[in-house]
Amino acid sequence: MTITGDGGFAGVSAADLRPPIALRGMRIGLFGGSFNPAHRGHAHVALTGLTRLRLDRVWVMVTPGNPLKDAGHLAPLAARIASCRALIDHPRVDVRAFEAHWHIRYSWQTVRRLKAAFPGVDFVWLMGADNLASFHRWQHWRRIAAAMPIAVIDRPGATLSVSSSRAAIALENAWLQETCAKSLPTRPAPAWTFIHAPRVPLSSTELRRGQKNDGR
Repeated sequence: MTITGDGGFAGVSAADLRPPIALRGMRIGLFGGSFNPAHRGHAHVALTGLTRLRLDRVWVMVTPGNPLKDAGHLAPLAARIASCRALIDHPRVDVRAFEAHWHIRYSWQTVRRLKAAFPGVDFVWLMGADNLASFHRWQHWRRIAAAMPIAVIDRPGATLSVSSSRAAIALENAWLQETCAKSLPTRPAPAWTFIHAPRVPLSSTELRRGQKNDGR
């Protein structure tokens, strides 16, 4: 079934608006974003987290929109889901948009609902290093850090600023060496680590700017 009604769900299947199945004991990475559009940097974060943390699955959560960004140029939800699937084509990566169906705007709400819905699942939050710089601006970001471990994946231009970010300073006592990455999903929160990996110098903003210029 495809949702064609109001709410920005046109062309989105009912399955896309539900979280995947998860069993007790599974290790699942949560990677959210507007993906407007998805790019190789996003694939880099999802797949690096999958392999380095030895996860069973990564759930790529295509959000209704980022409260910290202008939604004026936000592509339709169905287009952003398709963009992610075309880019991150991996059998253990699930692309969904259940936050839109749940009318969730903030990540702490997602974390709370998933933890309640899937007891016994070891969730870990995935983010690019560029997002850590603004993590302290996320609504109730400390609730996310207290609910599940966090893996920060290296991104261009953000490596040196990670240790000086406000969130990193606040969570200094929860930091783990990178050699502990494979055990991170089962560590009690708060716990976080920084994962070095080959960096992909792309951003959605740059891609949208390029698309606009191509259309002139």
